[in-house]
Amino acid sequence: MAILFSSPPFISFTANPRNSSLFHKPKPKPKPVEFSRVAAAAAAREVDAFTEKSSYLFELSATDADSLVDYDLKKIASIYRKKPLILLRRLFQIGTTFGWWFGSRYVDQLMERSDQMFQVRAAELRKILVELGPAYVKIAQAVSSRPDLIPPSYLDELSLLQDRIIPFSTEAAFNTIEQELGSPIDELFSEISPEPVAAASLGQVYQARLRQSGQVVAVKVQRPGVQAAISLDILILHFVVGLIKIAGKFNTDLQAVVDEWASSLFRELDYKKEANNGLKFRQLYGGLPDVLVPYMYAEKTTRKVLTMQWVEGERLSEVKDLYLIEVGVYCSFSQLLENGFYHADPHPGNLFRTYDGKLAYIDFGMMGEFKEELREGFIEACLHLVNRDFDALAKDFVTLGFLPPTVEKEAVTKALTGVLQNAVSKGVQNISFGDLIGNLGTTMYKFKFQIPSYFSLVIRSLAVLEGIAIGADPNYKVLSSTYPWIAKKVLTDSSPQLKASLEALLYKEGVFRIDRLESLVTESLRARTDKALVKRQAEDGDSRVIIKEVLSFTLTEKGTFVREIMVQEFAKGLDALGLATLDSFTSAVATSIPFASSSVSSLTEEDIINLRTFQRLMLLLSGHERRESFNGEVNEVSPYMNQKTYAEEAPLVFYQLASVQDILSILSVIPELPPEVQQQLLLLPGDLVRRLISRSVARTIRRIFL
Repeated sequence: MAILFSSPPFISFTANPRNSSLFHKPKPKPKPVEFSRVAAAAAAREVDAFTEKSSYLFELSATDADSLVDYDLKKIASIYRKKPLILLRRLFQIGTTFGWWFGSRYVDQLMERSDQMFQVRAAELRKILVELGPAYVKIAQAVSSRPDLIPPSYLDELSLLQDRIIPFSTEAAFNTIEQELGSPIDELFSEISPEPVAAASLGQVYQARLRQSGQVVAVKVQRPGVQAAISLDILILHFVVGLIKIAGKFNTDLQAVVDEWASSLFRELDYKKEANNGLKFRQLYGGLPDVLVPYMYAEKTTRKVLTMQWVEGERLSEVKDLYLIEVGVYCSFSQLLENGFYHADPHPGNLFRTYDGKLAYIDFGMMGEFKEELREGFIEACLHLVNRDFDALAKDFVTLGFLPPTVEKEAVTKALTGVLQNAVSKGVQNISFGDLIGNLGTTMYKFKFQIPSYFSLVIRSLAVLEGIAIGADPNYKVLSSTYPWIAKKVLTDSSPQLKASLEALLYKEGVFRIDRLESLVTESLRARTDKALVKRQAEDGDSRVIIKEVLSFTLTEKGTFVREIMVQEFAKGLDALGLATLDSFTSAVATSIPFASSSVSSLTEEDIINLRTFQRLMLLLSGHERRESFNGEVNEVSPYMNQKTYAEEAPLVFYQLASVQDILSILSVIPELPPEVQQQLLLLPGDLVRRLISRSVARTIRRIFL
């Protein structure tokens, strides 16, 4: 439900408002209103199609209606088992309505006029969905945010369903407000708009001013009988998808997906729960940069009436603000992967750009919970996908519930490698979720993949956000924007599971995978929402900023685990560098002595790898990107070259460091670091020396006794 863009005219209550015709004369059924200056003029001339052909759905006895507070399929079935004629009438209505529309499309194809009638059929489909009632409008809203999936003509029509449904009677709305809040409307508000400023499938919104505080608020009023109307359609939909699952041999439990959606929809109908959701959402995410979460007035909220802070702005999908889309990506990351409490209905009517440039979230009826173990499993799956670790990815699918534990993991790994190798070969910034899903289709069917019911709302949330972004930038890749935050979380999180995943990712058979650390650190540096900082870095490209961020991250408490790994690898590299230098010196001395035999290098295969890792770590710390492009996979070092060649690595490392002044670059930013980071930096030399001595002693003992 969108809360609107411009301020409508108010009804101002005088000292004796009861003399107003608003309260004494029964109002005739109001004409459809212009919601605001952005509303379609055509909508104002339509009849109330929303209830004209489906009004019988909204009629239930008070006892039956009160029993449908929470989603209970058995209770719904028991109610309509006693009303077989209504059930049959609804089935007939749905069948004939869609049958006529699909029949018209078929005739268009036969007459070769599909292109000419495309716009007409799109408008007809919107009207059909309105006629069929709120459940179908909610389904249409779910797909109206995907310009990559829905043709433009249909997209334009379906977007009108987000907050431009024909409203119900204002008199009925005001009566509901008075009954629910227990006071005359003139005692509650000093001003209120005479008609709704927005109307959706479940309710409509009025702008008002609180009498006590003078605050301008949005008052959302639930459409009478909407719970009954939705209940019957959910019962029918639950039955139909059961037949589809059997006929189509789907692996996913489609009925469980419907149940998950229906449960969230019923929660959305309880405005008291929505107010609590809004307060929690504001507490968790209201402090994020450039994010606005309106305040909820819980004391003036009931199950059917919601009072909240008024927000003015424009739809995010209409202004095409890429910066705010990135803010939305970060906020979604925080919701899904940090706290697990997320907005499950972020369609374009619920996301606004305020006039002061902030991203405003509206409507907190449909929220989801993402458990910690599932959040961590999702993060691991993203890591393994980007790094092409398909064996680990197969295990992630089992953890997340996409595959049964009994599945043959080796076969799954082989299949995933075949279908995903090309999709991720161009790097994380070019991975498209659409391509991934398309490539996975056959594999999902073969290995009985199933979409867990809990994950359906997560997919919806991400899909809607990606859809809005694609509308602004057709080349937008949601994983490219999300992965930097995932990388940053993996590098800094204290979770034992994520630490173990990071260690497993960075070490293969005991060998350090420097490419993967480079990728994670580089990607994590893209995790930002500060406009000024992004602009500055884009303009000057100064590596000093990168050096400061890398040092600030690795030398803080959050970077302890990664710092330990890097110090350990530095110690190995310095040790190898010392051996290589000694070999170079020995070789030079041997060549200067006549008839002396050539010296044999003391460098081992492990030393050679450690030496190259050291060189790469220095480049990483000095803010210089690798000369090879990273595509998510480690290029294995071939250690079986002539050892004399590797003995020459030492002077090459020194030459490269001096040529780009890497050491001076690192030293020059130290005074700019926070005092606590500088203090931690002073402790590193001692730690390195202890590790070097330990390695030297261990190597000496091995060579003496082994």
